[in-house]
Amino acid sequence: MKAQPLRIYSTSENEISAGTPELEPNSAPVPGDRWTHIHAPDARTTAVAEARRQGRGRELKVFLSNPNALFGIVVLAIIAVAALLAPVLYPGDPLEMVARPFLWPGQNAAYPLGTDSMGRDVLAGILHGAWISLTVGIAATLLGLGVGVTVGAFAGYFGGLVDDLLVKLIEIFQTIPSFVLLVVLVAIAQPTTTTVTTAIAIVSWPTVARLTRAEFRAIREKDYVLAARSLGFGHARIIFREILPNALPPLIVTSSVMVASAILMESALSFMGLGDPNRVSWGSMIGSGRDVIRTAWYLTALPGLAIVFTVLALNLIGDGLNDALNPRFSEER
Repeated sequence: MKAQPLRIYSTSENEISAGTPELEPNSAPVPGDRWTHIHAPDARTTAVAEARRQGRGRELKVFLSNPNALFGIVVLAIIAVAALLAPVLYPGDPLEMVARPFLWPGQNAAYPLGTDSMGRDVLAGILHGAWISLTVGIAATLLGLGVGVTVGAFAGYFGGLVDDLLVKLIEIFQTIPSFVLLVVLVAIAQPTTTTVTTAIAIVSWPTVARLTRAEFRAIREKDYVLAARSLGFGHARIIFREILPNALPPLIVTSSVMVASAILMESALSFMGLGDPNRVSWGSMIGSGRDVIRTAWYLTALPGLAIVFTVLALNLIGDGLNDALNPRFSEER
């Protein structure tokens, strides 16, 4: 068989210019050249983002489908709006005397809820008291969450000696009865709104710290946390970007209960005369009306109902959040 001669085909200059240009190994890419496929989204990243969006939508749907939670939101919204409108509706001092004492509710249209033993408007006191109660409750909860989450996060993440020392600190605070410690702190310092808020936060943070510690101990061994460590991420990034977002659901539920507890603590202090004497609150109104409870029961009943509805609304919202954010309850639904 006769061997065929080797043929070498050459490409003309016109054909080269019409086709795709060849780049030498070390040459830079031409700015105008773009590959459309290199910007295609990662399928796994897209799936994870879509799953997170669906999870949030499902949790919100479960929460909004809970009638008890919706009732709590409506009641709390009404109370919050009333607190915000208090300076507008009653711009004066709610502690000043405006009419004769012991006007019953409905007896005088200018004072729909009547007056107390000093001739002060009861409705003005309730509205201004709502502002104080909500402010103290929310501020004390945020401060307690800040301290508790920080202590619990460091204890649960690092473990070892750090965990032992922080747990001992938590146990020291938990061995003292909360309300006794609260009374002592307020009695030592000057009874102002800031003092009461700080004292409530001091007695509230150990519970948050224990919960945060337990969540961090359970999450720190997850695969995505180990992957973050293997990639060389720092402790701060792992704590605040990887673990804390996954530990938020139980903390969110606990925060609603903490606000309700803070409102009850502030009311109890004001009832005992340890609240801010320059501010009217629901607890101080109940305390001033207890001496005439047989003849003017509305002076204690009306602010008491305000406390009951506020705490009830917060508890209903907390139960709704628990049902929505708890994976076991969400799967059952």
